[in-house]
Amino acid sequence: MRFEHPDILWLLLVVVPALLAFFWWAGRERQRLVAQFIEARLLPELTVGVSAARQKLRVILLTTAVALLVIALARPQVGFHWEETKLRGLDVVVAIDTSKSMLATDLNPNRLARAKLAALELMQVAQSDRLGLVAFAGGAFLQCPLTADDTAFRQSVEALDVNIIPQGGTAIAEAINITSTAFKEGDSHRVLVLFSDGEDNDEGALAAARAAAQDGLKIFTVGFGTPEGELLNPGLVRDAQGSVVKSRLNETLLRELAETTGGFYLPLRGAKTIDNLYAQGLAALPKTEQSAKLMKRWHERYHWPLGAAIALLLVGILLPERRAPSRQVDMKAKKHAGSETGAPTARAMLLAFLLLLPVASASASPRSAAKDYRAGKFTAALAEYEKLIAQDKQGDLRLQFNAGAAAYGATNYDAAIRHYTAVLPARDVKLQQAAYYNIGNALFRQGQAAKDLDGMQEQWEAAIKYYQNAVTLDKTDADAAYNLAFTKQCVQQIVALREAARRAREAADSATRQRRYHEALEIIQQVLQNNPAAKQFEDFAKKLKDIDDIVTPKTQQPQ
Repeated sequence: MRFEHPDILWLLLVVVPALLAFFWWAGRERQRLVAQFIEARLLPELTVGVSAARQKLRVILLTTAVALLVIALARPQVGFHWEETKLRGLDVVVAIDTSKSMLATDLNPNRLARAKLAALELMQVAQSDRLGLVAFAGGAFLQCPLTADDTAFRQSVEALDVNIIPQGGTAIAEAINITSTAFKEGDSHRVLVLFSDGEDNDEGALAAARAAAQDGLKIFTVGFGTPEGELLNPGLVRDAQGSVVKSRLNETLLRELAETTGGFYLPLRGAKTIDNLYAQGLAALPKTEQSAKLMKRWHERYHWPLGAAIALLLVGILLPERRAPSRQVDMKAKKHAGSETGAPTARAMLLAFLLLLPVASASASPRSAAKDYRAGKFTAALAEYEKLIAQDKQGDLRLQFNAGAAAYGATNYDAAIRHYTAVLPARDVKLQQAAYYNIGNALFRQGQAAKDLDGMQEQWEAAIKYYQNAVTLDKTDADAAYNLAFTKQCVQQIVALREAARRAREAADSATRQRRYHEALEIIQQVLQNNPAAKQFEDFAKKLKDIDDIVTPKTQQPQ
């Protein structure tokens, strides 16, 4: 496996940490903004159902997708095959001077090293051309025949040094002649690129160039060195008299050689010399079809990380932050208010989703709590729901509602009211409406158990307010409408009972003063008949009956 653009992979060290930092900052900023506009006590209710684990999973998915996109941009390639390709290009022979004068250091590090680098640079520019290599000093030979194999040409260039040709001197003419033999008969466009300092010990260079021009060879020369020259290493290079040798660039000879064949001369100056050589000279020459070249074709596999990135992006975008709402059981009352007992009954609601929650502990679980509730073990169910509420970190209001239902079933109306009241801020209108309804039921039951008429009336009037809210939230709820009307009727009966009691008291007082105790008893019994608050007057009625039994003689039945 390889990457066409491996440098792009460095982006992973920047993009991934930057993206994670951005998501962290965005989360903190969102919390800050929410805290500015929403009271802290309301946050658990407004965020009910929001899954922190899903939010983290979305960040991981999006970050991984971006990392895969970067990998796709780097173009991963796995496997390859060899492909035969027909090339259209030039046949170019590069002749490099390897004489000891090329060791001069007027070019850094020396002339020969720079010539070798220039040859490799030409190889990079001439991608569709065949290249050959001729090394020359006092003699010349073909170092590398014309080839489209860049590796072979590179190895031949790198093997050059001043000792590759034992014979000293610079024989440019022989280099031109050897170059001519490197081309096949019929090659229409022949090019020689000569890298040298121009110090020729053989005077036949210009004649050889004229002869080569007649055979169709174009020569382009590149000069290495400076006209001022440079002393060669005194310890290594000396002339016949033992004096040190100073080598100078012979631009005149190099220019004449190039112009004789229709080419041109360039001194090696700056980084664009080879580019200018190819663009101004070689690129303009007509290309010919050459022999086929085997080229390694790598198999592109960028679509693997790209496809995975797209899939992760879609999952991250479509993944909801909130859990799907769970199905809940019917919230209708088990029976209408004012049934056999003449009073509203609680609306029982157990949420089926609780059965799917993980077990919170060995002693409290949604499954066992629901089982106890269905079995009528309301006190045990209430205890388990309250444990679940204490362990709940999300503030799930449905647990509160179920605890209220269990408390109501256990006749613990104070606890039922407390749990139902905790449900009132719920965003689920249906759940909120049921809480109002059941608080009204619990208050009605408390009113029934009141010790006096004042307590009874206070509880029932409070129940009316909650029933009214339940009806407002759901005008189609027949149970809430019935209980509201029934409770209002009961309060009206209490008011009427108070008025009747006042009048009865006056009449009873009058009858008592006149010692008409039986008449007083009949008045009280008539007022209390079919009245839900009758038990409040049972003691008074019993006393009147006792008095009446004493003072009113019974009629003896005939024998």
